[in-house]
Amino acid sequence: MTNKFQDKKKVALPRYQQIAVAIAERIVENRYQVGQKIHARSTLASNFNVSPETARKAINVLVDLEIMDVRHGSGAYIASKEKAQAFVEQYQDVQSIQEIRQDILDSVERQQQELDNFSDLLNTLVQQTKKVHHMSPFVPFELQLTEQAQHLEKSINELNIWQATGATIIAIQTTEELLLSPGPYAKFSAGNTIYFVGNELALQRMTNFFYPTDHSA
Repeated sequence: MTNKFQDKKKVALPRYQQIAVAIAERIVENRYQVGQKIHARSTLASNFNVSPETARKAINVLVDLEIMDVRHGSGAYIASKEKAQAFVEQYQDVQSIQEIRQDILDSVERQQQELDNFSDLLNTLVQQTKKVHHMSPFVPFELQLTEQAQHLEKSINELNIWQATGATIIAIQTTEELLLSPGPYAKFSAGNTIYFVGNELALQRMTNFFYPTDHSA
């Protein structure tokens, strides 16, 4: 089965936006002071190992956010530490959302893999059961009833077992005796073991009938 999540990629910011965030972080850390002039083509391009064009785009982002100010004929200057702080915090919030989203996708992928594995195991169980009952069709299934089972203290007739599951009950083992070929008024109680015959799906249907939310019984 093809996993529809296998081609997902973690979203990354464009390089110039990453540089803009890095500059803002340096402003917050006082490595760049308010009023300090920044040379995009030399300082930023060299410090971050990017092209002058990428450095220019990063400055444009910060200018749009009023973190930096471009003075015509003079250059780019640090304008606001407070707005740099707000930008960094916003970026961290976005990153946190992206990480949570990725965690959710990873969790869904793991669950999908577990469901696929469960489906494969169930198919194997059905096939093996079918094989056994093809060779020995009268070997009964058995199901133990615990306190967690549904339909306790109700009779075979009340529950319409055959209509609901396709299974034919041939015996009920109680704490005191083994009831062979129980009549329609025989009741099911906690501690009983039911013996029944049916096709390869009978065990699954009976289990689901008595334990609708617990397939491990």
